[in-house]
Amino acid sequence: MEKRELKPQGVFEQFARINEIPRPSKREEKMIEYLRQWGESHQLETKVDETGNVLIRKPATKGMENRKTVILQSHMDMVCDKLVDVEIDFDRDPIKTYIDGEWLTAEGTTLGADDGIGCAMELALLEGDDVEHGPIECVFTRDEETGLTGAEGMKSDFMQGDYLINLDSEDEGEIFVSCAGGRNTTAHFDITRSAAADGAFFMKGSLKGLNGGHSGDDINKKRANAIKLLGRFLYQEMTRYEGIQLAQFHSGKLHNAIPRDGYFIIAVPHDLKENVKADWNVFASDVQDEFHITDTNMVFGMESCDAEPVIDDAVACRFVAALQGVHNGIYAICQDEALGGLVETSSNIASVHTSEKAIDVLSSQRSNVMSNLDNMCATFGSVFRLAGAQVVSSDGYPAWKMRSNSELQKIVVDSYKKLFGKMPVVRGIHAGLECGLFSERYPDLDMVSFGPTLRGVHSPDERLHIPTVQMVWDHLLDILKNIPAKQ
Repeated sequence: MEKRELKPQGVFEQFARINEIPRPSKREEKMIEYLRQWGESHQLETKVDETGNVLIRKPATKGMENRKTVILQSHMDMVCDKLVDVEIDFDRDPIKTYIDGEWLTAEGTTLGADDGIGCAMELALLEGDDVEHGPIECVFTRDEETGLTGAEGMKSDFMQGDYLINLDSEDEGEIFVSCAGGRNTTAHFDITRSAAADGAFFMKGSLKGLNGGHSGDDINKKRANAIKLLGRFLYQEMTRYEGIQLAQFHSGKLHNAIPRDGYFIIAVPHDLKENVKADWNVFASDVQDEFHITDTNMVFGMESCDAEPVIDDAVACRFVAALQGVHNGIYAICQDEALGGLVETSSNIASVHTSEKAIDVLSSQRSNVMSNLDNMCATFGSVFRLAGAQVVSSDGYPAWKMRSNSELQKIVVDSYKKLFGKMPVVRGIHAGLECGLFSERYPDLDMVSFGPTLRGVHSPDERLHIPTVQMVWDHLLDILKNIPAKQ
């Protein structure tokens, strides 16, 4: 299959153009300007708010002017991640894509289909002249991936529609009607450094090849967390032997991703180096056995390295103990049977980095129940406060609660059954969606979320299942044809 043969053609053409435009989270200026110029060049009402969100309105096709207004919404930014040996400047370079069977993927980087494919569908709809629809508002929000600050900054008069379809979900055939709220919690240790003990042997332990993934949608898949594994080994060795000193610990990049690689540097008494090497080999074997289903490509490395200043022993020991003790993964499952065993509350320790004077830890908590979100943040914070760290939790974003008797949900479900002869799955998602913030600004807005199938999001494994794009496109067009008239 050639790229020019991808269907629907208009959607994939728009997606290719979008992937020529750099759009890292918080640095979406080029994409904002592209959308503004695009809307104005097509003689459509276009506006950009103070935050940088873009709205493009398209009038109804003839005879459908009295239908309710539908808002189609996607976020313009993308997670920028790459394999360690890939060279790319995400602020300048395009995303290079290729076809792998039924999947579209990128050359060693994130693909940007989260949520570039949603943006592409909106632009294809705005450009098409053969689609029946009532009034449409296409909304493109910025900075969804690092805190939903685009949706957070949106004023309550920016959108004017009756229904909203969020195109930022990743499993075709699933209609999402609720999402988790989330907050980030950080821990900061002030440190001092000094020379290692005389005769110390420096060793670098590294781990790579984990699957990682989205810290919300993939948290229930028992995937290994590189920080927890590296911290676990350090705790084992530092409690087993005296004299091991920590110099460096680095793992993780993004608040919303499960870390998939990392390393530490330690100074070991010379007579213990062979013990530590042997322990590392045993540890690697044990961990590979633990994760023999979910993480089959783990690569453990241990090598000698140059000497460098080490962290104060007391702080290092407390930090490592906190890594061992802090909760990571699922905390609670939803009690609401309608949500079918959805994860309710979770925590993901997302990144740890050491510098000359500090250790900084970033974590992400999620919950559909806001009081338990507070509890999960406190659970993380208490462990690190006991270890002597300064702890701060962000304001975060709210959960989106399932709406009973949703008109839009019925339209979407009936359309799907008619087109594909089967019932879609109606469910909640443990990831954060901008619908939570919209529900605060627009309490009467009836919303659903769906999209084509994506896998490996927020990682260089990200890929888009090509056949599902056509299915979602057909579904979207049929929904627009069947939007009811205003009362």
